[in-house]
Amino acid sequence: MKAKILNICMVSLLAAGCGNKYNQFSEDIVERKSHWDVPSARFGDLTEEEMKLARVAWRYFENNYQESTGLVNAVNNYPSVTWWDAASYLAGMVSARELGIIDKQEFDRRLVAFLTTLNTLDLFRGELPNKAYNTQTAEKVDYGNQPGEIGYSALDLGRLMIWLYIIKQRYPEFTTSIDSVLLRWNYCNVVDENGTMFGALLEKDKPVQYLQEGRLGYEEYAAKGFELWGFNTKQAAMAEPYATINLFGYDVPYDTRDPRKLKAHSYVVTESYVLDGIELGWDLVEDRTPHDYSYSHDWVAEFALQIYRVQEERYKQTGIITARTEHQLDKAPYFVYDTIYTDGFAWNTISEPGDYLPQYAAVAIKGAMGMWVLWDTPYTDLLYDHVSTAYHPEKGFYEGIYENGTGMINTFTSNNNGITLEILLYKQQGKLLTYKENPAPSLWEKALESPFGYEGQCLPRKNVALTK
Repeated sequence: MKAKILNICMVSLLAAGCGNKYNQFSEDIVERKSHWDVPSARFGDLTEEEMKLARVAWRYFENNYQESTGLVNAVNNYPSVTWWDAASYLAGMVSARELGIIDKQEFDRRLVAFLTTLNTLDLFRGELPNKAYNTQTAEKVDYGNQPGEIGYSALDLGRLMIWLYIIKQRYPEFTTSIDSVLLRWNYCNVVDENGTMFGALLEKDKPVQYLQEGRLGYEEYAAKGFELWGFNTKQAAMAEPYATINLFGYDVPYDTRDPRKLKAHSYVVTESYVLDGIELGWDLVEDRTPHDYSYSHDWVAEFALQIYRVQEERYKQTGIITARTEHQLDKAPYFVYDTIYTDGFAWNTISEPGDYLPQYAAVAIKGAMGMWVLWDTPYTDLLYDHVSTAYHPEKGFYEGIYENGTGMINTFTSNNNGITLEILLYKQQGKLLTYKENPAPSLWEKALESPFGYEGQCLPRKNVALTK
């Protein structure tokens, strides 16, 4: 297969040491046979059991849907949402429609309500959507779900833009409504002329701060969301600055920006690489070829493989079933970065402030299922067997299973269930971003062609991503 040939060539370059872009990998990589083999992805119609899992995941969205706004709670029975979680709802909705769990009428009803809210949303300082909103009222809130503004997240918006673009390509009847959403936004502070992404932070009694946002993996994934709509994200899309740490003989890439200086953790987790694989096929944005398992964004595909392989090897050497990514908790601190590597330590589980919390290390459902669909191996068969019954039939999938044997993480989220649904859709369809042949000109494209009508919003003037 093309993917196997491509990656063997990349590893051959590593062994040759010929100054290629992966020259920060150690020579130890050639000592392990598995580095020469790239497992294929799983592909084919869903089994009866897999369809049952898809229906279970969709139950979360039936339970947490808010008729008044068309939004879905990010966490079970808690009426708040971020745009990352909202994008996972869109992923789940598209997957439910494509898999036949909901019909076109329900899909249209839900999507119209969602887009109506987006097109009437009160924006942060008139720029972009606030980080969080109350799902019952669509009012801006803080992370405690109290009224107020707290800024915006470039990463969350990048994921939302990916899914709005996927929906625009799959269902062109919603093009105008989707374009109208993005044409309300002001992009002047979120992407600069060098292609760096910035989030906005508003703290009490302080002016708004615009801070560079994103670290290796998430930064490049979210940058593709902006790039799909024509923005220059050159700086954000670069792997650099990165280095590798050799764990169990595998070179694991990590972001070298210092969290002590920049107040942002450089964590290595599974989620962003899984999302890039199933949604974008580890392809460059300009690659419009059908899904073929040939990955034009080669270094992302290679980094993803390292992320998978090191977790498999940890299991082989320690007996600990491993699928690490950030996840929610059912108790304080309610969220942890459950990492392969961060802040100088391997297999580090930390809170947002950086507290070490190894007791909350878990096999994340979305991480395990993501690796299962992207790499067809005995280890991912084991992952599937471990997590495929970790659900409540009326609530959806639990967030994960604790590594230390203390049971399930007894909480349910939009992100976990939405990603689980799109993973299952990927098995049936492959890469989820598809392109319509000869699409009609859209409102967005027309706006980019003209300098008039959207002055002061910093729209891209040349839409490279949408040209043939």
